[in-house]
Amino acid sequence: MRFNMMSSTMQRLNQAFGNAEDMTRILDEPRLVADVPGAKRLEVEKGSIDFEHITFRYSDAKSTDLVFRDFNLHIPAGQRVGLVGVSGSGKTTLTKLLLRLSDIQEGRILVDGQDVSRCTQQSQRHNIAYVPQEALLFHRSIRDNIAYGRPDATDEEVREAARQANALGFIDRLPDGMNTMVGERGIKLSGGQRQRVAIARAILADAPILVLDEATSALDSESEHLVQEALVNLMRGRTSIVVAHRLSTAAALDRIVVLDGGRVVEDGRHQDLVEHDGEYAHLWNRQTGAFLETGD
Repeated sequence: MRFNMMSSTMQRLNQAFGNAEDMTRILDEPRLVADVPGAKRLEVEKGSIDFEHITFRYSDAKSTDLVFRDFNLHIPAGQRVGLVGVSGSGKTTLTKLLLRLSDIQEGRILVDGQDVSRCTQQSQRHNIAYVPQEALLFHRSIRDNIAYGRPDATDEEVREAARQANALGFIDRLPDGMNTMVGERGIKLSGGQRQRVAIARAILADAPILVLDEATSALDSESEHLVQEALVNLMRGRTSIVVAHRLSTAAALDRIVVLDGGRVVEDGRHQDLVEHDGEYAHLWNRQTGAFLETGD
């Protein structure tokens, strides 16, 4: 009996040491992006964004494999801009650079005239709300997930954010309402429900700049409609960058920027770009089926 207990104890210790080794290896990984000494807090009043002469390549890429070379783009404060283009054109990478998940090799990224590389990353996260394609939820209650960006928010503020995100209806129908545990990565909720909880979180955080990365591409038509209505509420009064594969998401925005190979190839409003009959019109026709010839 004692030998069995000793064997079981040794097995648990061995497993614990193995888990500790994996965790230590992760903690010892060097940080890819670090604040510079004396970094200042990013203060956003209006929300204008400038990419000035950006050159960027990934750290494991060859020196000639550039994602962007001398890239320039100006986004006025409060403008809603859609980034479209084929896969690999640089849409998501551009948003990651704004979020400073990677550092550029040359050029500057300015927010209200402030170089983000000279500002603290914590202040950048505070001023830029991000809604990804797959909502990141924790195994906590719906209320905790919505209030993640503002833990001191009142119950009334959380409910109002959920209402604006078209989430309050399904939340109130749940047996435990706001106290419902969502499961690991939100597995107990549907894709559309998870996305609306993430949008409610962004609404409550009330950041002046918003980044949406394919926020509706994985949803069915009914869920997409509800999420798009919520996104209209979220984008109101905010500088917004929307990465969109579904061009219906970008069509109603103030401006559409078409990227190809890390370059801006077209820039304008939806109707103007369709009439121009260029790259955007080609993408639009492919998605709407306008290129198909009707039979007799």
